[in-house]
Amino acid sequence: MNREEWLQQAVKKVETLFDGRQLPEVYVSVGFPGGRGKKSTTVGQCWSSATSGDGKQHIFIHPVLDTDLDVLAVLVHELCHAIDDCESGHRGAFIELAKDVGLQKPWTATTASDELAMQLELIAEDLGHYPHASLVPLAHTAKQTTRMKKVICEESGYTVRMTKKWFEQLGYPSCPCHNEPMCQEGEKDEDSEDDS
Repeated sequence: MNREEWLQQAVKKVETLFDGRQLPEVYVSVGFPGGRGKKSTTVGQCWSSATSGDGKQHIFIHPVLDTDLDVLAVLVHELCHAIDDCESGHRGAFIELAKDVGLQKPWTATTASDELAMQLELIAEDLGHYPHASLVPLAHTAKQTTRMKKVICEESGYTVRMTKKWFEQLGYPSCPCHNEPMCQEGEKDEDSEDDS
């Protein structure tokens, strides 16, 4: 069983938590949720049927998640959105349903109550281990291409922009917070790598 098959089976298993409420047909997959992938803290997302060419709701589980319970808790949260086709956001009908299935505040998170966690553990045992290896996004520092270079104080975070010409001719400015010399962003990291 691959991870998408596991997720679709999980939808069928967790349906019992919704006390007879009919779950809509949803497609669940792994992907980077959060608007257009800009929020790194969003671990799941449900897209309404209005956004989909096939008229189905689509749920995305963040690929950093690899534990059965975390994935199932996110799935339950997103299915609460799916039941009202994402109409309520994290308010009103969503909150009532989230409480009923055993999610806890804050409503934007996926915190399972102790009782829900026990139920999810049983479901996870029945499903078997989530067949997915966590993806860990690496921090990428974009190479600066503009003429104005970012000069920072590593200690205080004070930042200025200046052309390369000035710091080559006159040196780096001093931070006004504590009079320490500033450096071009990323320069100290490169120096420390050279030292090793």
